[in-house]
Amino acid sequence: GETKMTTQYTRFRTRLTHAGRHPSRHFGAVNPPVFHASTILSPNLAGRNAAKAGDRDQDGNKIYRYGRVGTPTSDAFEEAVAAAYHADDAIAVSSGMAAIACALQAVVSEGDHILVADTVYRPTRNYCENYLARMGVETTYYDPTIGAGVADLITDRTAAIYVESPGSLTFEIMDIPAVASVAKERNIPVMMDNTWASAMFFSPFEKGVDIVVEAVTKYICGHSDVMMGVMVANAPWAEKLRAMARLQGQCCGPDDLYLAQRGLRTLAVRMKQNEANALALAAWLETCPEVAEVRHPGLPSHPGHALWQRDFSGSSGLFSIVLHPIPEAAFAAMVDDLALYGIGASWGGYESLVLNDDPSPVRSATRWTAEGPLLRIHAGLEDIDDLKADLSAGFARLSAAVAAQ
Repeated sequence: GETKMTTQYTRFRTRLTHAGRHPSRHFGAVNPPVFHASTILSPNLAGRNAAKAGDRDQDGNKIYRYGRVGTPTSDAFEEAVAAAYHADDAIAVSSGMAAIACALQAVVSEGDHILVADTVYRPTRNYCENYLARMGVETTYYDPTIGAGVADLITDRTAAIYVESPGSLTFEIMDIPAVASVAKERNIPVMMDNTWASAMFFSPFEKGVDIVVEAVTKYICGHSDVMMGVMVANAPWAEKLRAMARLQGQCCGPDDLYLAQRGLRTLAVRMKQNEANALALAAWLETCPEVAEVRHPGLPSHPGHALWQRDFSGSSGLFSIVLHPIPEAAFAAMVDDLALYGIGASWGGYESLVLNDDPSPVRSATRWTAEGPLLRIHAGLEDIDDLKADLSAGFARLSAAVAAQ
């Protein structure tokens, strides 16, 4: 039978399970079918003219006119994501970076100025410096911990404030409501990368955010096999985002859309396990002598822990540690022979990962002064005792390599 979403059933896990599914339209199939479609035929000239005029007919039924601008498969995913966020619309695009780029282009024009948190995802910064700057848009980076102090950086040309919390690699927590309050007073939209928490653990629109971007590649997909992004907003921003996506020719393959909406159904149970494993790992790592600092906002030792407790309902599987200064060979001895942690970019899948990085070259409003190497960890869905044992063996290799120097 039909999935009937009523106001009686509006809790998050229920929305994840039911939104975007309409079995009665698809012969009772629980999962929305995969439409491989480029050309979509109209029944007659009147139907074709109606399709060109808009997305719905006079009875309110959806009209499909071309695969690039939507099919029942893309609708199923976008409807479900919008419901997860309690938002008017979600627009799927080809990658998380595509979502960032498309959303920024929907907001800015030549001569504008934007404020961007200093700790954003590195490709976001690259886009601002290597594309927006050429298009006549100026970017000012700000310390993510200044909260309402961002008001001092606003000019009469400021067209957007971009936030990401926690910060990429270094996990600073921002006071999003304070930033949003300042922005609202000046009628400036706030755009947020919410990939770390997803709709599971942070509700951006309740905190004053206007536009959300999220890498579907990460937790929504959850299986390390899809490249996709999504932009989420309420009207009127939603219409501007969808219009820009169409101008850019943004679209997603139907099989990827199917995998993404299937991943969304299990987001809640997967992220709870990611959260539990990451918290257990982070607390254990604080006791390890090789570790100088653990940067996980869910730990009481984190400088932004109180803000995280106030604004977030949980934490994901991603955090970082800083080791004491060691020779490169000792660091490699630890990481290279890890059995359960792959060395690779991305995260949000079922598997654990590590990634070494140096944030210092991509900081301008703040400084990264840690003396030892930074290692970003994604806690997957493995058994926590095995994850600890693998890292423990790595520390043993590290110590042996240091002793051998």
